[in-house]
Amino acid sequence: MMAATAPLSPLARSSPLRPPLSSTSRSHLPFMAVSGAASSSSASAEAEQDISRGRGVPKEAPVPQLEVIGSKRALLSQFASLKMSYRPFPVIGWNRHVETIFAAFFRSLPRVQFRRECLRTRDDGAVALDWVSGDERLLSPDSPVLVLLAISRGKKCEDLEALNSHFGSGLKVKKTLLMISCSSRSILPGLTGGSQDTYVRHMLVRARKKGWRVVVFNSRGCANSPVTTPQFYSASFTEDLCEVVKHVLKCYPKCKIYAVGWSLGANILVRYLGQESYGCPLAGAVSLCNPFNLPIADEDFRKGFNKIYDNALARSLKKIFKRHELLFVGLHDEYNIPMAANARTVREFDEGLTRVSFGFKSVDDYYFNSSSSNSIVHVQTPLLCIQAANDPIAPSRGIPREEIKENPNCLLIVTPKGGHLGWVAGEEAPLELHGQIQLLWNS
Repeated sequence: MMAATAPLSPLARSSPLRPPLSSTSRSHLPFMAVSGAASSSSASAEAEQDISRGRGVPKEAPVPQLEVIGSKRALLSQFASLKMSYRPFPVIGWNRHVETIFAAFFRSLPRVQFRRECLRTRDDGAVALDWVSGDERLLSPDSPVLVLLAISRGKKCEDLEALNSHFGSGLKVKKTLLMISCSSRSILPGLTGGSQDTYVRHMLVRARKKGWRVVVFNSRGCANSPVTTPQFYSASFTEDLCEVVKHVLKCYPKCKIYAVGWSLGANILVRYLGQESYGCPLAGAVSLCNPFNLPIADEDFRKGFNKIYDNALARSLKKIFKRHELLFVGLHDEYNIPMAANARTVREFDEGLTRVSFGFKSVDDYYFNSSSSNSIVHVQTPLLCIQAANDPIAPSRGIPREEIKENPNCLLIVTPKGGHLGWVAGEEAPLELHGQIQLLWNS
């Protein structure tokens, strides 16, 4: 249900950190050293409160270490970054909202040329697959393939007034990796994200350096993907993902397929893994900032500062809906069109449109039955879940820790900081994250 931006590496680097800013007006932030010593979570909570009160952060504030759960703990030896102390980005990394929004505003956007393929689905819908232009000539047919399912709300400048008012301006193995960036409750407005999202581009660039073939899966209505039926996407809808995986397998039958999902995309991915269970064609998967328990995520989404995200995202959804409103002509008896067209919150939009499109009795029924926390028990594919303990969009209390612990195929890593798809570290994003994912599946 929720969503977002994009991870810079959640795992700290031993080298000094530098700000990912090109603007000289913001290059003078005090980037002091931060201790990586273990501590209680209360100490970090107090530090976060200090930021919100404008008192700053102690130069040597203690940082709690990673929470690791799951039967695949033996694989941790493959993660070089996990042997280091967790060091959040100085100043910015001490407040979950600051880190979340900072990463969304100031992460650089690598230049990539795409070749678009439109895939018709069985229900006459359509999704757009953006392949990296030139890979068909430069790479062999059995090169690894990386597919990104990008349902994300990108940074649309006209929707950022509310945020600005608070923050101011300023292996040579045959394999396929399916990266799902389906962050539909993203931290920033604009439901037109996809292959242009910064975190998608950075993961894409690093995947290609490792020899992976890359394709971005833009879901219905995202990144100018065509909408041909009165249906967009939802947290429960896995059919498009299923068809994309089959299509990639058909194109590259000798390759293994791996999947990575962010936020709502992670929720859809884990639901897909659970539904396919023993028959899942994926060789492995990674879930990042998954909201898991959507009723809990929805509850937190309507509190405090999160209301700003909620209102901005509702505006974004309404814009997408109004561009395709003609598809819903004559369906007023089924949908609550006025509620969707005038929604002030994401919940109102889901009540008026989304839950009806996918056959749910109410928005609460939709959220409960779309939660990927219910699917963990059925997952038979190796699955790595990475969460941030202070994520404002995917609450830590919604993580299905017991289910992950009991499933021998799952591993959970929770970083003490990171916000929602922030994980600010170093001058680029997401730095070493993809390399660690690759190490996991190679083992």
